[in-house]
Amino acid sequence: MNQKSKTLDVTIMGRTYKVACSEEERNALLSAVAYLDRKMSEIKSAGRVASAERIAVMAALNIAHELLSSRNNASGFDIEGLRRRMAAMEATLDQALAP
Repeated sequence: MNQKSKTLDVTIMGRTYKVACSEEERNALLSAVAYLDRKMSEIKSAGRVASAERIAVMAALNIAHELLSSRNNASGFDIEGLRRRMAAMEATLDQALAP
């Protein structure tokens, strides 16, 4: 733990954990904790998984799937299509604004 890191108590599914993080990362960590707690609570309330360990693994798998899906969608972005639409809009604006 470096000099800027502090220990922060976080609660996930009613259990408290001590986590070291810098002051700059505090808000991001708290957002991640809230997201994980929400995902784990959803799995628990669905009633399909009982143990906290299995709930944590299922939540981790769901979050990893979301991350990988969003990465795949971002890399599949059609930049050329966007450029064509922008050029068409620019041509339309030029025509509309012409004297």
